[in-house]
Amino acid sequence: MTSAGDGLPALMSELRAAVDRALDARMPAETAPPAGLHRAMRYSVFAGGKRIRPILCLLSAEAAGGDRGAAMAPAMALELLHTYTLIHDDLPSMDNDDLRRGRPTAHRVFGEANAILSGDALLTLAFELLAEAPAPPPHPSGALSLELARAAGSRGVAGGQFEDLAAEAQSGVAPERLERIHRWKTASLIAAACRMGAIAAGAPPESVAILGGYGEAVGLAFQIADDILNAVSSPEQLGKAVGSDARRGKATYVALFGIEASRERARTLVAEAAALLKGLSGPTAPLRELAHFIVERDR
Repeated sequence: MTSAGDGLPALMSELRAAVDRALDARMPAETAPPAGLHRAMRYSVFAGGKRIRPILCLLSAEAAGGDRGAAMAPAMALELLHTYTLIHDDLPSMDNDDLRRGRPTAHRVFGEANAILSGDALLTLAFELLAEAPAPPPHPSGALSLELARAAGSRGVAGGQFEDLAAEAQSGVAPERLERIHRWKTASLIAAACRMGAIAAGAPPESVAILGGYGEAVGLAFQIADDILNAVSSPEQLGKAVGSDARRGKATYVALFGIEASRERARTLVAEAAALLKGLSGPTAPLRELAHFIVERDR
């Protein structure tokens, strides 16, 4: 097993491979009826994502004093739900994107209706996995499902996407509204990933809260980094369209504050996240390193 001392890239590669193996074993085969739907599901899940959310879940379980393996089911559920959100975000009725992770988006390959159905099926499979893996004491058995449902609903990812679309081309979006959009759309699921890892490890409520606070700060930093990359990267580097935020008039940190102020805000959030990790019973160095990676990444 790789340790943090071997370097964050090696650790992330190891965990990403473990998550991919688990997803491959759990998801329906492409040849299982309805084969077209299962091909579409697998196309999006295995499109080469960084697996940031499941990796955060696994590392949070360890930081809370538990074992990474205990958090694999919620880690898979997080990636399935995240993939569903990407499929739906890319639809013509949403962001109308043609590229995702360097490949044509699901609706361009399988058609809009089948893309919607594949996202729906992935969302449902995420909660099927959690139903099969109840939370251990001292948490209620449904705690993992509750965390993911709250992060995905109208005051989470879905609400954030709604507000994001509503704010397009509006002038003078207030900073408070921008932060709410990004807190719901991005930070809520990343915070849930960290909390779910701690819950799966059977950590006490105070550790769950610490890791949730870390995840929320990291999630906001992640969105700021995305805003910056959309403004300064190339499509080849990013694997999707760039400059699209400005063309659509989206409310972003870059639009409101500029690139340098956005970078400084992201660095501040990472420092706040790292400071929260003091006092946890397990190793926290990987989470600190991952927070820095999130704002320093180039894609």
